[in-house]
Amino acid sequence: MTTLDATLIRFLFASIGCLAAGMAVWGVLALARRYLPALGMQRTPWMLGQVALAATFIILMLPQAQQLHMLPVFDVDLSPMTAGTVARPAQAAGAASTFAQSRSWLSWTAWAWVLAYTGGLLWMLARLVHGQRALARLLRAGARTPSDVALPVMIEVDAPISPMLVGPFRPRLLLPLALRTIDPLQRDLIVAHELTHWRRGDLWWLAACALLQALCWFNPAMRLLRARLVWAQELGCDRDVLRGRPQVQRKAYAAALVAQLRFQYGAAPANALAFGGVAPDTLAARVALIRSPGLALHAGRARCAGLAALALVFGANLALQPALAWDAAPEALDCTLMLDAATGAVLVEEGRCDVRTTPASIFNIAVSLMGFDAGILQDTHAPALPFKDGYVDWQPSWRATTDPTSWIRNSTVWYAQQVTSRLGERRVQDYVGRFDYGNQDLTGGVDIAWISSSLQVSPREQVAFLRKVAHRELPVSAHAFDMTAQLLRLPTLADGWQVYGKTGTASGKSPDGNEDTGRALGWFVGWATKDGRTVVFARQNLGPRDPDRAAGPLLKEHFLRALPGRLATLSPST
Repeated sequence: MTTLDATLIRFLFASIGCLAAGMAVWGVLALARRYLPALGMQRTPWMLGQVALAATFIILMLPQAQQLHMLPVFDVDLSPMTAGTVARPAQAAGAASTFAQSRSWLSWTAWAWVLAYTGGLLWMLARLVHGQRALARLLRAGARTPSDVALPVMIEVDAPISPMLVGPFRPRLLLPLALRTIDPLQRDLIVAHELTHWRRGDLWWLAACALLQALCWFNPAMRLLRARLVWAQELGCDRDVLRGRPQVQRKAYAAALVAQLRFQYGAAPANALAFGGVAPDTLAARVALIRSPGLALHAGRARCAGLAALALVFGANLALQPALAWDAAPEALDCTLMLDAATGAVLVEEGRCDVRTTPASIFNIAVSLMGFDAGILQDTHAPALPFKDGYVDWQPSWRATTDPTSWIRNSTVWYAQQVTSRLGERRVQDYVGRFDYGNQDLTGGVDIAWISSSLQVSPREQVAFLRKVAHRELPVSAHAFDMTAQLLRLPTLADGWQVYGKTGTASGKSPDGNEDTGRALGWFVGWATKDGRTVVFARQNLGPRDPDRAAGPLLKEHFLRALPGRLATLSPST
């Protein structure tokens, strides 16, 4: 599976998650409105409901960076690989392709959905443009009329439309000429209603709503929430216009709503950024609310209840995000990436190679370069540091005097910690930044950041770093490159390829954040050279833990067995 396929599948599952969230948001708000009818007059809950759905959609599309941490058993490989051993070709190289094939139907579905989504998005935008053009034609056909207010500009048009507010950037009030035929008081109340929309900023709410609708056009809950938002805006304007008015004006206002139906053959153009029109199916309800103003007394309680319900649903959406989102399944995190060091051309890419995880012991490559460049490390056997009480001693081999050679071989954590501690946080951060290593985040601590903490790197980022190491393009001394290469040097393959590499092992986290000792993450990264050609590689796998072998060395063994066959298939011009 390619990175693009994985991204599109994530998009597909984000869409499904958005639909599920829509059902929950609409259900909760509809239930709250049933018991608190005043909620229907509140704009905020219906608008925030749409925001919550769009936020859920976007959040579910974000890459789910898996937080991994080190196993108590590190990747100590006490049985060196011989040239004869690594020369045997692998019969199962390319296991990652099995995952890709098993997901092919999902990839095709994701591609189809992205095409459908793009078509729907373009259709929504086209409708919006069409509506705006229809409004522009009406505006051009009208004539400006004198008004007591500077904004919005009032324009009369000889067309069978309802009074409508157009904007939001240049607010204008479109009035049909037929409006002159009704009672002046009714006319003034209708205009006051539209001006109230302008003062309340309803056009800006409508513009934001249009963007959210376009983003999540596929979600029917968005359309239901939008309809309720428009309904709440109309009721809110009714309430504000009639506040403090005598009963005779309230009756005149209700009569004005009915009068609009006599000369209204069309409301605001579909999807246009405008308010206007009286819907026959809501007219009776609006008149009833005008006659019963007491409903507004519960507005504050209804608003609080609606916001509380939304907060609860949105919190539940976030809590269920791992279940709704799609990312590389822990069992399927399997990447093989090989690049031509000279050109950067991808020679082999299998599985997902953009998932960041803890670098674990492969970060020792960077630590080695730092240590030799700063003079803290002298050569492959100096300095030899004695073990002291209080040092990390998860492995028996760590409870001994350690030099750079045994440090790299045994992945001795305390030795790397001595190097980074002597460098200091500022210098280590400077090196990591100049190396452009992963997310460059050392907030977890200069002596622990690469062990199940803040520092994260993907296979793609790792091979980019290794290209610079192999071609000596990092800002460190030649001595640092020489010594690091000696520490990483492995037995030459039978076909003459010289391999340099480092392993790393970590374990995943279970959904509750605790260590999942049943799964292990293995890293094996490095480069191989022959006849002037260099190939950098990164192998990463997260799968069931082997009770007898650490994941890193086990992955190294399988990869080296398959490597001669892989390299043989890569022509010099590939």
